[in-house]
This record gives sequence, C-alpha cells and structure tokens, in this order.
Amino acid sequence: MIVRLFNQLCKAAVVALAVAAAPGIQAQTQPFPSRPIVLVVPFAAGGPTDVVARMLAVPMAKSLGQTVVVENTVGAGGTIASQRVVKATPDGHMVFLHHMGMSTAPALYRKLGFDPLKDFEFIGQVVDVPMTMLARKDFPANNLNELIAYLRVNKEKVTLANAGLGAVSHLCGMLFMSTIGIDLTTVPYKGTAPAMTDLLGGQVDLLCDQTTQTVPLIRDGRVKVYGVTTLKRLASLPNVPTLDEQGMKGFEVKVWHGLYAPRGTPREVTDKINLALRDALADPGIRQRMAELSSDIPSADKITPQGLKSHLEAEIAKWGPVIQKAGIYAD
Repeated sequence: MIVRLFNQLCKAAVVALAVAAAPGIQAQTQPFPSRPIVLVVPFAAGGPTDVVARMLAVPMAKSLGQTVVVENTVGAGGTIASQRVVKATPDGHMVFLHHMGMSTAPALYRKLGFDPLKDFEFIGQVVDVPMTMLARKDFPANNLNELIAYLRVNKEKVTLANAGLGAVSHLCGMLFMSTIGIDLTTVPYKGTAPAMTDLLGGQVDLLCDQTTQTVPLIRDGRVKVYGVTTLKRLASLPNVPTLDEQGMKGFEVKVWHGLYAPRGTPREVTDKINLALRDALADPGIRQRMAELSSDIPSADKITPQGLKSHLEAEIAKWGPVIQKAGIYAD
C-alpha cells in the first residue's frame, strides 16, 4: 500500500514538473520571430539613416510575418545604440542599422566599450548614399568657388553643422575643411534632423548631408547646394555639379549602411533576417524610392554576412589612419 502510494506521488510530481516546464520548453522551441522586432537606429528620427530604416521596416515586416518597430537610440556618434544592441538578448528580436560610423568609431573613441568586428553578427550591407554640400538658402556665396573665397575672408563668422562627433556629416565636413585648408567653427547636434532644422531656420550656415534627406530640399530651393560628393553627377540632381569636377579632385564620400544583430544570434535566425532584407531591397517601390534619393542598392554579394564583414574590415583600415593623423577624438 505504501509503495503504491509512493509511486502515485512520484508520478504526480513528474506530471507537475512537466506542466511547470512546458511554457519554458515552448518558448525555447517557438519559431522566429515570435514577437515584434526592434530595429535600432543610432540617430534622431527624421535623419537619413532613420529614413532608410523606416523604408525597410514595412517590407521586412511583411517577409518576416511580424511588425518591425524602428527605435531611435541617440548619442555619442552611434556608440550608445551600439552598446545597447551588444547587450541585447541574441534571439533576433533586436537588430541594428548603422552607417559608416561603425568603421570610424574604433579610431574616434579611445574607450569604445565594444568591438565592431567581434561583438555583432553580420546580416548584410543595405544601401550606399551620396552626400551634398549645403548652405542656408540666403548664404552669400552662389557656387563652390564663391564659397571658398568667402570662407577665406569670413571663416571666423561661418558655422558648419554636423550630426555629432563621428557622424558622417562630421567626417564629410572634416574632409571638406582639410581639402580647402580652412578651419571653421563646427556645431554638433544629436542627429542630422535637428541640424537640418537649424540650417533651414538660418541658425547655422553650412551642412554636409545625405541625399536621402536633401534631394527634396534642393529641388524646392529651401537650401543652397554647392556640389555632390560623388565622382559622377546624380540622376536625381543632374544640374548639380560634383565637388570633384569643380576642382576638389578625388573628393568622394558615399555613406554605406549595414544591418547587424547581437553576437550569438543563431545562424538560422540571421539567415531569416537576411532573406527579409534582400526581399525588401528587391521591392519595386523601395528600389524606386532609393533611386529618387540617389541611393545605390549594393550588389547581391554584398547583401550577405561576409559581404558586410569584409567591407567593415576594409573601412576600418581606411578611416583609422585618417582620423589618427587628424588627432581628433570623440571622448
């Protein structure tokens, strides 16, 4: 009798443990994605990188079968957002869209707190975006030669805005000043959107910004443009000369973007996200919108984990010596 009662109690305990463990087991075996995906953007809402993220979010959500929510985590040239993603649970429900600032951070920050090459899983390159050299619409100079001449005489009075230390607008502006040999007063913002707001309002004079944000403003005459940062003119702005053709030989800045996940995210999960990314970049509406903004979609071999990793390695090697030679640090 006692033995029988003991066996019944044991069976009951086993059943109870199985029931208690069931939710955990189900959670572990739930297919990805099991809830909305957070797409972290390291810059302010309305800025160029944010524009790219929000264009991708809808078609990626359609492919993944879950909502993709864009969240802006601003500050320190994108490094705060980077560290947020590094510490996130590596299950694919948080991914990270960053531009070339991922490659310049190791040189700009002496205490970075993460390794771009070791602390992320690579999903693929996303888009390459040219830049434009702009001024407030009532700025005195009407072309690049007039701008340079004006800056030589009035450099103490002119302000050059950027989206924060380490942002591409900061790097573009730094390269511009280095090329013309003139140092200007720089005004950092927490993102390109607030910098553009002040340019439109006349609070600052100059800004180097991406075509994802500037093409409509240039067409509407709300800003003055002095040139594009590509070696060839853009189809969307055929009447705007390149800085190269106006005498700044070899001047080229194209902002590349990549999609990342926290280190340790399973390969089958990153493969699903990569497929969603490729589906989004193949969407006719996205391709048309990118073309309108003079943004280039990378070739298929670059929209891969290895394509992104190899490009990041090359860009770190390229920008590191340039930044170190300039002696500029963001911390």
